[in-house]
Amino acid sequence: MAGARSSAPGLVLRSTRVVTPHGTRPAAVAVEGERIAAVLPYDAAPPAGAAVRDLGDAVLLPGLVDTHVHVNDPGRTAWEGFATATRAAAAGGITTLVDMPLNSLPPTTTVAHLRAKQAVARDTAHVDVGFWGGAVPGNVEDLRALHEAGVFGFKCFMTPSGVDEFPELDAARLAAAMAETAGFGGLLIVHAEDPGRLAGAPRAGGPRYADFLRSRPAISEDAAIEHLIGLAGELGARVHVLHLSSSSALPAIAAARRAGVRITVETCPHYLALCAEEIPDGATSFKCCPPIREAANRDLLWAALADGTIDCVVTDHSPSTADLKTADFATAWGGISSLQLSLPVMWSEARRRGHTLQDVARWMSARTAALAGLGRKGAIEAGRDADFAVFEPERTFTVDPAGLQHRNPVTAYAGRTLYGVVTSTWLRGRCVYAHAAQAPSPEHTARTQNPARTARPAAPDPAPHLARPEASAHAFGPAFAAPTGRLLERTS
Repeated sequence: MAGARSSAPGLVLRSTRVVTPHGTRPAAVAVEGERIAAVLPYDAAPPAGAAVRDLGDAVLLPGLVDTHVHVNDPGRTAWEGFATATRAAAAGGITTLVDMPLNSLPPTTTVAHLRAKQAVARDTAHVDVGFWGGAVPGNVEDLRALHEAGVFGFKCFMTPSGVDEFPELDAARLAAAMAETAGFGGLLIVHAEDPGRLAGAPRAGGPRYADFLRSRPAISEDAAIEHLIGLAGELGARVHVLHLSSSSALPAIAAARRAGVRITVETCPHYLALCAEEIPDGATSFKCCPPIREAANRDLLWAALADGTIDCVVTDHSPSTADLKTADFATAWGGISSLQLSLPVMWSEARRRGHTLQDVARWMSARTAALAGLGRKGAIEAGRDADFAVFEPERTFTVDPAGLQHRNPVTAYAGRTLYGVVTSTWLRGRCVYAHAAQAPSPEHTARTQNPARTARPAAPDPAPHLARPEASAHAFGPAFAAPTGRLLERTS
């Protein structure tokens, strides 16, 4: 463990809207040290000597757990890094992230490489951080040692990853890696696109999004997932499908579950909020693999999320420098940066479709924590880590890329008006991020609308200890505590 700092005992966070596993209700959440001691009635007398933070009707959510983040550190820190990624996470209400093994140099494919990455993350993380290992050609004998060293599972590709140091697994190597992880009860997480189907698709080139979409057809995902289902069923393995974008794979996934195959599935905010019909030609900030598909496909993903066929929602935050987002979809780097925005993006679309913040917390906190086996994360209940996001769901703002905390100001959500503002984030009982605009500046008022609250008096600063950074382009004037994130390891 690294960088741990406890809060003083005796903190109570009180809100009229606390999202718990049993519903959203008025409550007072008592914190002792780094854990939730109790969830009390709203008007319960606080423990003697406790500091009370009254949040009014701001929503108290469990801190989000994002299990799909490319931090790219060490080695590609011009793209991102632990300091910037975890600041963005904290500003977005994410209190735990799990780092992907590729795009860093070295990739997390041996224990030595894991230790190198942990050394970089130690003392620089603003939130808690765990690590996935990687399964690549030639490292099947390293997987058990990585598992014992604490990684949460193993990422692999069935098609080229985009970086030479993290090659894909062919069918034989995929089977070998899955057999190895099944042998020690590990989890294999898979970028599932079929190389043969992609090879037979039209070649992409130029600025037209429609051409790029045809080059990554849904059948490539469907075929790859059917292959994974057969292999996992044969080997009795645990397998997780990463960033599902194809709704036509859903019937096979549902049938596999009914047959007892141990398969879980995630999707991402960009597949749920964006659609192919609205992507301008040349707008490669929207490029990702698998791609954003049509609006009808998006509707089916939402239905599968609602019925539980899709387990959870993660960002797949995959940043790059701006120059790599060329106007040619064939050559542009594929990845969407959304760590800081994932909660408002999801809430904006969820509320429109009749879902609740309890649903969002289940998809982005409880189920992601369960996927990684993080039993102390993911819910507001006694015994869990005191990780919280304070969220004002009725407020809106317009995304300004220059105001985001991740390293490069590139995002597919630029100029988009979203519902929901994270006003503070708490990690193990300590406020690590605060939206400093308690009394909105003229700029803030112009860009954040909340007519119902404009006449209310400003709330006291929820975290007066937070350092005020140098002048920031962020319209919300963020303040962050010193890095206090821990390095998390799998414990079971």
